[in-house]
Amino acid sequence: MSRLGKSPIVLPKGVEVKVVDGKAHVKGPKGTLEFSLEKGISIKIEDGLAVVEADPSAELARPAHGFYRATLNNMIVGVSKGFEKRLSLVGVGYRANVQGTKLDLQLGFSHPTQVPIPKNVQVAVDKSVLIVVTGIDRQAVGQFAAVVRSMRPPEPYKGKGIRYENEYVRKKAGKAAKAKTAG
Repeated sequence: MSRLGKSPIVLPKGVEVKVVDGKAHVKGPKGTLEFSLEKGISIKIEDGLAVVEADPSAELARPAHGFYRATLNNMIVGVSKGFEKRLSLVGVGYRANVQGTKLDLQLGFSHPTQVPIPKNVQVAVDKSVLIVVTGIDRQAVGQFAAVVRSMRPPEPYKGKGIRYENEYVRKKAGKAAKAKTAG
């Protein structure tokens, strides 16, 4: 049995968890999320704690026990606090702008790049070089941030590209620098 799966989740004030027809519904101040439960997985709510339990006789319940506990915890944190990813654009002329339901990126290509923003994710651009992605669904926020980063990942020679705010990009020496040190 999963050690992580056995640990209880503390429910913050204003967050309620319900299980109806094999689906867990989590409602909080920032919104509502739901997900389907596997056969053999159940959620008990008592005294402000939520405990995910796995039926040992169910085939897929034991391996998925920790996954369902982590997913429920992410949903509870999402509806109470929310999630945020910050991306910074490094490069001359690199800019971002939100235009309606699309994120317009100018990344040194000969054409503008537009990325559609999902409905459950909010995007804000600060000083045209800092993109802030927020939302209540951790998977959706992380996936959108990864899609935006993949448009121009940071390159190792000059460090230009889109990177997470505190991401370290290891720089390599170029051909000219290597030739000077080798001789």
